[in-house]
Amino acid sequence: MIWVIGNVDGNYYKEPFSKGILARSLRVSSIGLNRAYEIAADIENSLAEEGIFEISVNDLAVYIANYLNDEVDADFSAKYRRWRGVRKSEEPLIILIGGASGVGTSSMAFEIANRLGLKNLISTDMIREVMRKIVSKELNPVIHKSSFDAYESIRTPAIRVDSVIEGFISHVDVVNVGIEAIIERSIKEGISLIIEGVHIVPGFIREDLIKKGNLIMFTLTVEDEEMHKQRFYTRCRQPWVKRSLEHYMENFDTIRKTQEFMIDQAKIHNVHIIDNVDIRTTIDLMVEDIIEEFGGETSEDKESM
Repeated sequence: MIWVIGNVDGNYYKEPFSKGILARSLRVSSIGLNRAYEIAADIENSLAEEGIFEISVNDLAVYIANYLNDEVDADFSAKYRRWRGVRKSEEPLIILIGGASGVGTSSMAFEIANRLGLKNLISTDMIREVMRKIVSKELNPVIHKSSFDAYESIRTPAIRVDSVIEGFISHVDVVNVGIEAIIERSIKEGISLIIEGVHIVPGFIREDLIKKGNLIMFTLTVEDEEMHKQRFYTRCRQPWVKRSLEHYMENFDTIRKTQEFMIDQAKIHNVHIIDNVDIRTTIDLMVEDIIEEFGGETSEDKESM
């Protein structure tokens, strides 16, 4: 058996080499799951053949990067090295994924969490539910509506934009208080996480939080209207979805309007915009953007080259 030796705050620990864990980490390099398991098994065999039965976490990472470079693909190795730079950062990785209702922010957040090995995933819908308990319907009726029909509860005429967007902005403003609190706690505690939902809108989160730590924001869209409608048909077939298809279809035009607003905001604030047509393509693009923005070779990597 091969043992991996780690160090947390000066305390050493030893755990068995895991092909499963390695395979999941290799997927960051855009390696398919089956191929990742094959490579993980090959690396385990290579270590054993060289008589290496105890290895530090850092030395193992360098070994893996070199193995990928020499035996698999230099591009995979480069991505793996850059991802190590992200994971070794002292700052937490905070990923914000926004998009109008039905574009797939929840699905993408789940897939990205699996691909990157992140354990903390929060939906802004859950934050909204907490805010509803704090803020009564009488005090703020907008938060007790959906983001796309919140305009129906506006008490005063729209003064900035049309009523749909005015309602959406009011809805986002309230939920944003909870989003900012979670980001602040994440930075303070050094906890990496993903926050996803319709309330992640570029320009609404405080600038000082956006600039702190390894924080990256994405705005997902579905440009094709018919494809967007099909997403709702698929969603409403799920047994746990209580809201009817009719509710979404009746408000489809307002949902599209909120998407246009989010796209405009993303362009203004230079946020990554991805047309979520194909799940795998979207995941690959997001992972590539994360690695490109925050990745960097570690000192161990540089020494090994």
